[in-house]
Amino acid sequence: MARDRESNRLSARVGRYARVGTNVGGIAAKVAGARLFGVGLDNEKNAAELAAALGGLKGPLMKVAQLLSTIPDALPPEYTAELAKLQANAPPMGWAFVKRRMRAELGANWHEKFDSFDKEPAAAASLGQVHRAYGKDGRALACKLQYPDMASAVEADLKQLQMLFSVHRRMQPAIDTREIAKEISARVREELDYEREAAHMAIYRSIFENEPRIRVPDLIEPLSTKRLLTMGWLHGRPLLDYKEHSLEQRNLLAECMFHAWWHPFSHFGVIHGDPHLGNYTVYGEQDAPHGINLLDYGCIRIFPPGFVQGVVDLYRGLLEEDEARTVSAYERWGFKNLSREIVDVLNIWARFIYGPLLTDRVRSIADGISPAEYGRREAFKVHSELKRLGPVTVPQEFVFMDRAAIGLGGVFLHLRAELNFFQLFNEQIERFDLDEVARRQSDVLAQSGLLPMGMSN
Repeated sequence: MARDRESNRLSARVGRYARVGTNVGGIAAKVAGARLFGVGLDNEKNAAELAAALGGLKGPLMKVAQLLSTIPDALPPEYTAELAKLQANAPPMGWAFVKRRMRAELGANWHEKFDSFDKEPAAAASLGQVHRAYGKDGRALACKLQYPDMASAVEADLKQLQMLFSVHRRMQPAIDTREIAKEISARVREELDYEREAAHMAIYRSIFENEPRIRVPDLIEPLSTKRLLTMGWLHGRPLLDYKEHSLEQRNLLAECMFHAWWHPFSHFGVIHGDPHLGNYTVYGEQDAPHGINLLDYGCIRIFPPGFVQGVVDLYRGLLEEDEARTVSAYERWGFKNLSREIVDVLNIWARFIYGPLLTDRVRSIADGISPAEYGRREAFKVHSELKRLGPVTVPQEFVFMDRAAIGLGGVFLHLRAELNFFQLFNEQIERFDLDEVARRQSDVLAQSGLLPMGMSN
């Protein structure tokens, strides 16, 4: 009976994927027809229809949709407003499916390798779910188990993504999304490989081995595969449990978050591309937090060291009002055919992202802005100006850099932190050396088992 229920659930999910294709295709047809006959489109209605279709899915398209909502004009604003509401809280796999998946990964006697294994998941997300377990040595474990058939689900979702972008290109967009599509596709496919995620985790363990404020799980290699990641369980409380704590405690957590994000990037060319509140917990006492646990390593971006140089150069160009350095930095990022007007528009977004880092004073990340609205006003300005100037191709590397910066800013807003972001950032880049970044990156990649080619697009 349980097997039948699980089979029906899988069949229902397959059916939902088919319906999404039909609905997205229908919207594409509407857009094409409206363009052909000069008829106006009701973007709000179409966006609501699309969000309703996507909202029932368990799969990577949810992750993609939320990512797109942070990129100026990746989709029309009516679409991003709807997609931003979507949550990836998918119904978990039932116990019958979990047992079959665990048998497939660890063999028929898989349960004998644990002292206990919770039937109910501790967390469920877009690609898999986490079960708490205990090892034979009594150690608490987190077992991240991928949903079945996710490789085919990812490919199906990426086809829908291509169709979404195709729809958008018919709407005279301000941004050419072809490079964005390449980047999203590459990173989402990477998230399916839990052996790669284990290597990412090893990179972060190496980076923070002497930083007591930031904890990274240990890999339990004998109980891990390409589709099962078993780690030591890191005890902690949700970050939002500390929203009403003292400013000193909130600032401590914000500083930890800042360091956890900017230090790996500025010293190793690595970023955590998904600063989602669920990917962090706070360890220590309820009334005395000590630091943060970093829990998820599926969405890690490894940049060529030259891109890191471009980020530092752009900051210094804005700080010193050095136009030549600013333009050179954009070109190093991968922007091409830059006119004076386009540079001015890009500077709107850059000054928003870098703004808190440019003034040497204690401040909030943004005054009077909710986490949900963070960046939207600036995104609208950029959209409006680029619409006038014509489509601009956004380089692949920009996608996760932008997404992570917006996500990190949202965390600071939730915590209502007040810090000297200028000082914190300059501590990270004051001894910046391109050759040294390349050397460090090469070392941690080798230690983790990732070859340098792993950073290619």
